[in-house]
Amino acid sequence: MNDTLQDIMELPRPVVGMAKEFPPGHVIEPHQHIRSQILYASAGVMTVNTGQGIWVVPPYRAVWIPAGTLHEIRASGHLSMRTLYIEPGCCTGVPDHCCVISVTPLMRELILCAVKMPDLYPLNSPEERIIAVILDQIQHMDVKPLNLAIPTEARLKQIFETLSQNPGDKRTLDEWGQSVGATRRTLTRLFHTETGMSFGQWRQQIRILESLRRLATNDSVTTVALEMGYDSPSAFISMFKKALGKTPGQYFST
Repeated sequence: MNDTLQDIMELPRPVVGMAKEFPPGHVIEPHQHIRSQILYASAGVMTVNTGQGIWVVPPYRAVWIPAGTLHEIRASGHLSMRTLYIEPGCCTGVPDHCCVISVTPLMRELILCAVKMPDLYPLNSPEERIIAVILDQIQHMDVKPLNLAIPTEARLKQIFETLSQNPGDKRTLDEWGQSVGATRRTLTRLFHTETGMSFGQWRQQIRILESLRRLATNDSVTTVALEMGYDSPSAFISMFKKALGKTPGQYFST
């Protein structure tokens, strides 16, 4: 951690904001903070990896990272990252695990305002009142299912590593069983135990998250659809809209 960030962590303020710009493909190596974080991308898409799970943060979403969580951040496209560092204990009822949250128009403006404030903003000031509203909003975060559980069982890890490199792999669970040395029944049980999903749901989640990263770098819908294993762009768009409530074009134009 650099001196500037160390100083921010120790400031006697419950919330401190920071704005940073990163080029496409930039990686912030694994690190952790003594404060919790809200990471928001005003432009670009972030992927946060904790080793236990992967969270993709597209437009109008943010990721909540509890204090002490070891995490890595990767940029898809040019990334305008806006971060709120939140002192533990100043919010109640917040998740104790990483999660993607919705960013309302109000919260977006609050975040953008907070990152422009002086780090040591005056007490009993308009800035402090804005921070109070932010803390209130944090306690009413709307969690979104844009994460992927990373399995730890050796055979499931083989499947994860292959699908991470090639999300369009269409092998059935029976075929995967032959590849990794397990029955379909065993793999079905393991997927439910380790991810809380069926294999089909989990694979679709890989495809959704990877498609978000690729669409953020301006890959065409047709290219992404075929690389994700869909027979046509219309089939991909239908899946995307069912999962996220909008077509890819609508999602990235909001």
